[in-house]
Amino acid sequence: MAAEPAGCCAPLRAATLSDDQSAATAALFKALADPHRVRIVNLLATSDEPVCVCDLTEPLGIAQPTVSHHLKKLVAAGLLRREQRGVWAYYSLDTDAMRRLADVVNLQGALT
Repeated sequence: MAAEPAGCCAPLRAATLSDDQSAATAALFKALADPHRVRIVNLLATSDEPVCVCDLTEPLGIAQPTVSHHLKKLVAAGLLRREQRGVWAYYSLDTDAMRRLADVVNLQGALT
């Protein structure tokens, strides 16, 4: 189910972007365009181990079904990994996707 929009996006500093690359980049930013999703990425980035969905409800201040909805969007965007352990799902950042995301938004050299 996990897609990899972060892998098919060209860096924004590229000379040109195709329609497909532009659409993939927009989809990636759309997945991150919610404050709760940004906070989820932050919480996972600061955790040494995968985090249970049940441990995200209190820090986010939202109900578990809503947390699950946001996690599903981030997994579909290819930014998170999901691991089922019994009845609970655990989430972690997809480090390869995070590297690709960093490259997409790295404008160094384009701003000089």
